[in-house]
Amino acid sequence: MALTTDTAPHTGTSRHRPPGPADLAGRHWPVAVVGGGQAGLSMSRCLQRRGIDHVVLERAEVAHSWKTYRWDTFCLVTPNWQCRLPDFPYAGDDPHGFMVREQIVDYLEAYRAFVDPPVVEGVEVTRLSRDERGTYHLTTSAGGLTADQVVVATGGYHTPITPPLSQPLPAGIAQVQSQDYRSGAQLPPGEVLVVGSGQSGAQIAEDLHLEGRQVHLVVGDAPRVARFYRGRDVTDWLAEMGYYDMPVTEHPRREAVRAQANHYVTGRDGGRDIDLRAHARDGMRLYGLLTDHRDGVLHFDTDLTRRLDHADEVSESIKDTIDRYVAEKQVDVPVEPRYTPVWRPAREVSELRLAHTGITSVVWCIGFRQDFRWVDVPVFSGRGAPAHTRGVTSSPGLYFLGLPWLWTWGSGRLSGVGRDAEHLGERIGSRRGLTSTGPRGDVCNVLALGS
Repeated sequence: MALTTDTAPHTGTSRHRPPGPADLAGRHWPVAVVGGGQAGLSMSRCLQRRGIDHVVLERAEVAHSWKTYRWDTFCLVTPNWQCRLPDFPYAGDDPHGFMVREQIVDYLEAYRAFVDPPVVEGVEVTRLSRDERGTYHLTTSAGGLTADQVVVATGGYHTPITPPLSQPLPAGIAQVQSQDYRSGAQLPPGEVLVVGSGQSGAQIAEDLHLEGRQVHLVVGDAPRVARFYRGRDVTDWLAEMGYYDMPVTEHPRREAVRAQANHYVTGRDGGRDIDLRAHARDGMRLYGLLTDHRDGVLHFDTDLTRRLDHADEVSESIKDTIDRYVAEKQVDVPVEPRYTPVWRPAREVSELRLAHTGITSVVWCIGFRQDFRWVDVPVFSGRGAPAHTRGVTSSPGLYFLGLPWLWTWGSGRLSGVGRDAEHLGERIGSRRGLTSTGPRGDVCNVLALGS
């Protein structure tokens, strides 16, 4: 797969050398961007095109999460054509394929080279505050600095969740969070309990199942979606119908959709459904919600049938929407039979005594909490989530970027983060008092770059 772009790299820009940690302490920037992933890089590009001087602070390295927190067989669940960072759309030879982890990292590294952002790696921001004059103060591992405006681009998945249980699991059982899972080889021999069936849980359970492990899967609330329907990838249909352009203000669930689990599906081996019923038919053991652990016994709700039925209902409702669109637009596509369940629970399991199983490890896949405790500015809801309108907060000059459903479905992904960055770039540029002062205090002749 060629990682190229239709837009030639910019030229003719006069810049200082990229800032380093030693350049930070006591300095002031018009804009500070916190986070060097796809959101931070996109924001840097949009600021760069407007000639707005800025610094990007990354606690580890660019694309760190993609390099570090993905399993060996990880791949995108959305097709490659949806990778469209600002001025750098996917232009490889497989637009309807699904990039694997190494290809995603290559794409982001190529984008970094294209943008050439003023990023400082290995610098963690530990506190952000705002004084009475409206200046933002950033305390970092490399010293303090100030900025007129700040973009928090650290994403929305920070702290892995482990459910509260009455008693801890036995000491002999290895426990791994989804972000630390790589493959079955890192786990001790034996059976594996995977807790959670969202995108990560369903794919990890399948990964272990295909390796030949005996998998026990605790099924959560996540719905599923078919990979293909009526001759096309379902994401292609949804894009054509405008679903991915729908702002959160027009979604039937409004802001509640931000907490909704993503539909599980996979791009593995060219893309396919993840059918938990089929895996159960072939030996995977499924359970309802894990509620507790006491005296070596796992306790589950007897709601597995309901959860599987709900996941199917969501998938079929999406097909209903596609069918209506096909009929309305008179699209000439093949008719496809609907899904028929291939397995149903014979009984609901409410308890599982660990000593009676061969379970030697647990992979926790029940999501992440946002952690913005380091942002000491009153812009949060009662649950600790930032209150904003398309990333713009009530504190003048403070913005968030890369959050799930910040504005549209793609806001936290490679497909929509660039559009949100462009919006924030316009807001930042419209505020008064912006300068083009470089990190050493002298004038930085940054040319505005056309798209």
